[in-house]
Amino acid sequence: MDRPTVNALLHAAEPGPAPREAAAGSLPDSASANDALSPPATFDLIGILSGVDETAYNWDIAADRVDWESNAPGVLGMRTLAEISSGTNFQFLIAPEHVARRQQAIGADGQLDTGKGVPYRVQYRFMPKGRRSDVSVWLEDHGRWWAGPNGKPAKARGVVRVINERYREEQRLLYRSDHDELTGQLNRIRLTEALGAVLARAQRTGNSCAFLMASVNNLAVINETFGFDVGDEIIAAAGRVIKEKLRGGDSIGRYSSNKFGIILNDCGPGAMRIAAERFMKAVREATIRTTACRLSATVSIGGVLVADQAQSVHQALSHALHALDKARARRHDSFYAYEPSPLRDSARKRNILVAEEVISALDQQRMLLALQPIVATATRKPAIHECLLRMQKPDGTIVSAGDFIEVAEQLGLSRLIDRRTLELSVALAKRHPDLRLSVNVSGLTCSDHDWLVALHRLTGGQRSITERLMIEITETTAIHDLDQSIAFVDTLKELGCRTAIDDFGAGYTSFRNLKHLAVDMVKIDGAFVKNVTQDASDRVFIRMMVELANNFGMETVAEWVVDQATADICANSGITYLQGFHFGKPFLASEYLRNLAQAEAG
Repeated sequence: MDRPTVNALLHAAEPGPAPREAAAGSLPDSASANDALSPPATFDLIGILSGVDETAYNWDIAADRVDWESNAPGVLGMRTLAEISSGTNFQFLIAPEHVARRQQAIGADGQLDTGKGVPYRVQYRFMPKGRRSDVSVWLEDHGRWWAGPNGKPAKARGVVRVINERYREEQRLLYRSDHDELTGQLNRIRLTEALGAVLARAQRTGNSCAFLMASVNNLAVINETFGFDVGDEIIAAAGRVIKEKLRGGDSIGRYSSNKFGIILNDCGPGAMRIAAERFMKAVREATIRTTACRLSATVSIGGVLVADQAQSVHQALSHALHALDKARARRHDSFYAYEPSPLRDSARKRNILVAEEVISALDQQRMLLALQPIVATATRKPAIHECLLRMQKPDGTIVSAGDFIEVAEQLGLSRLIDRRTLELSVALAKRHPDLRLSVNVSGLTCSDHDWLVALHRLTGGQRSITERLMIEITETTAIHDLDQSIAFVDTLKELGCRTAIDDFGAGYTSFRNLKHLAVDMVKIDGAFVKNVTQDASDRVFIRMMVELANNFGMETVAEWVVDQATADICANSGITYLQGFHFGKPFLASEYLRNLAQAEAG
């Protein structure tokens, strides 16, 4: 229910320059406007205010006198009204850290009274038994103040409400929004914000700070042995142990699954190493009680100095993660301090440039299809064409896949590239019903259900198209997740596509794995083909692979055939198809179509 008299009290204009003050314990009624807004005699304002832990006041700031409603002592936990009868006395009972908060709310710079008063609302901790007591309540104080002749606050009227429960809930929600739920440390957003603030201060003052990235070791073993719940307990405990060893003003937050970011203020290279050793020792020596049993843990730490070695939050995170990787590569429980490397920075900048070029080429349809013939050994005529991707730069320069595909895969762009290759290949197959194409896919695509959906959508489920498509997966990809690869191959077969293992021999797949995959074709890695005329062991390997593939009913392709002698040896070994520069370099599909049209016209 609204409280009309209190609301009217807060929003009414100040009634004249010198209103008559009411006796302590009741609000003044010096103006007719206030009389008109007063409640009926039967309206129990004090009872309503007390029922919701509220009281009201009239403050003569210039005279430093405060008149309270009679229920104020009960609401605020005071003995008498005399204890808070002046603004000075009341202020002495506000927690020291919140005094300025209330002063800023009432009469802050830039606030002008135009005659209607200036509203304010502020929350603070109130200590009714004095600042030496542990007793405190949270109050919300809201009202209006009016200016005197000098423009400064002279009068104020307000309502004070006890908000202990609401404040606790607000703080709980605020804490949850700022802190990681598992570990209780700052979450990633707040950690990066804190890092940004420290970086800005370091750049402004010139004082060096440090940022550490700590990772809990052997977590995969713990998860597998005891379960993920116990692994979470280890992560949370490691965070608590490190936090206990922080200096005042330093911060820790959870960056990712098992990684913590640690911000060290005013910290040079020597102090950074000492701090890291302190954290590692504390975690190493801690016995962690879990729901399974008592366990121990170790952490590896990488560190970087800001702003000496990192001028942005992104750089600080990147350098710290790089240093952490170096620490983990040494041994468990190790620290590594970031060291600038011109070669690494140059490679990083190149990778960024390549990624930007790939994204731009995909967006602007500048990825082109190139074809390389795979000839039948018996006829030495093209039977299949392998689809290779080329990137056309804005100036028209054509770049081969070798210049960008490795970086693209490292940065997670291979799915986008595979999708574009599929679109171009299917479009070409639709235009030329006699053309058989072989399409390479990356390891990520082997687990990408959306790629299979796209294949079905682009082909319309027409087996006249899918049966002319060969999908190649590399041997290393196939054996990385054999079950996933088997499912991928089986789905492709259901759609009508043929399948091949590319670069076979590079990963030394066992005969059993080859049998389980049940592909249609094996492409023998070119490393075993290019020197076959000089290396007898390569010739033995090729004959063995051919015999193995024949036993499984699979065709074979020899890659990197560079001359006629190599082609003859491969043919005599029983290879089904030959591929390499001896039979043709990759050429743009547009050239193929043009040559085909000219041949048909001739």
